[in-house]
Amino acid sequence: MPILLSSSILSADFGHLADQIQMAETGGVDWIHVDVMDGHFVPHITMGDFIVETCHRLTGLPLDVHLMVEKPERQLESFARAGAQNISVHYETCPNLYHTLQVIRELGCHPGVVINPGTAAENIAPVLHLVDIVLVMTVNPGASGQKFIPQSLPKIQKVKKMLEESNLTAIIEVDGGITADTLPGVYQAGARAIVAATSIFKHPDGIFAGIQQLRASVSD
Repeated sequence: MPILLSSSILSADFGHLADQIQMAETGGVDWIHVDVMDGHFVPHITMGDFIVETCHRLTGLPLDVHLMVEKPERQLESFARAGAQNISVHYETCPNLYHTLQVIRELGCHPGVVINPGTAAENIAPVLHLVDIVLVMTVNPGASGQKFIPQSLPKIQKVKKMLEESNLTAIIEVDGGITADTLPGVYQAGARAIVAATSIFKHPDGIFAGIQQLRASVSD
């Protein structure tokens, strides 16, 4: 399947958020990615459900919500109500991960499980049948603009193998340090949903050019 490009508004100009999202949509992204950080699980504090609600009013694109928060189970209903289509939670923050993923599904959203660079792919094997998305972090979570971690590639390959061996169809998503230089490698490893922030919203030639450059890097 071709890549699904999920543009992370973490690097957008919030003074012109509506225009930035419109330009990303016009440029051909598939999802709008919202990074939610609570200042506990990761150092920074970013966006809440009100931003998801705002994005839902600004675009008809699916909203791809990544909860980098402690106790995400407390937030699921509010984000679903705000308009999230995808809700992904971290393995590292969910002692009751199985139930949390079930609840996301029951709320009418696509459930995703996220693993940090230091978490082995094997840890999520028991819940792979519950998810539509496996998000492999290719940087340490918490800030945009970080450099891609090359050791992520064998982990992506491992997740792909685990899914294939169980005859599961979850999409592998990657997040962090994705550029036209790093995208071909993660694509070859098996990732098909690609989160990009800086390389879209802070591209020196503009949003359209950033999107085109990413897509061109994996075109046949």
